[in-house]
Amino acid sequence: MAKKPIPSRAVATKDPIVSSAHLVSPRSAEMSEFEFGLIVSGNAFHRWIVHCMSAAGLKDLTPLDVLVLHHVTHRARDKRLADISFIMNVEDTHLINYALKKLQGLGVVASSKNGKEVTYAATEEGRRYVQRYREIRESCLINALKADEGLNRDIGELARLLRVLSGVYDQAARSAASL
Repeated sequence: MAKKPIPSRAVATKDPIVSSAHLVSPRSAEMSEFEFGLIVSGNAFHRWIVHCMSAAGLKDLTPLDVLVLHHVTHRARDKRLADISFIMNVEDTHLINYALKKLQGLGVVASSKNGKEVTYAATEEGRRYVQRYREIRESCLINALKADEGLNRDIGELARLLRVLSGVYDQAARSAASL
């Protein structure tokens, strides 16, 4: 006689999947589910970008180092520290500055002075690593999506919602800071 599969607790009771049950609000259990998904996907994304850049040949970078290199390479325009921090929504500019110094030490980012202003740009070597990263990303990540148009539409909508929610979280942070 075959045994019946036992449904998981989440499926059987429709409990939200969360990391902090004590924070679940009866007005929005969905926000707690979203936050858990954000934690898990954020960590998976960070692991992915570090491994992808390592496969491209740049090892021992932190997720922030990888993101800074990508941003400095973006549109082939020199970037100021304040602009990098602003675009990446990183309040502590010293974290970005530390990543820039590390990337300069690796020879993938160079700085230049224009008057009192210091700007940063990817070097030719940095652009080669970013190009190799792109090739690996295409092969390992984009191909995994199998170019599913419906999924790509959903990802686009999710990106829009994440930008909206980042504004909600920023406003909530300002409110909390004023208490």
